[in-house]
Amino acid sequence: MAKEEFMHLQHSESVVAQMAATIFSGLIQKQELGAANEDALVEKSVAIAIKLAKRTDELVKSDEEWVKKESGSSFLAG
Repeated sequence: MAKEEFMHLQHSESVVAQMAATIFSGLIQKQELGAANEDALVEKSVAIAIKLAKRTDELVKSDEEWVKKESGSSFLAG
């Protein structure tokens, strides 16, 4: 029986993991996956996913990043 793994990912972590899985899928369509390159491809996929997420966070402000001041006017936090 295989060892069971339990994880509790935060929403942002699960989004990045999903992005990494999509990137990984694309990478293995271009090159063969084997024991020798699996870890490198996983690392590359995660690094690209994180880079995409960070760049998106820089450029896109979510609804939660808009805060209402006591005066009633809105401003962009950060």
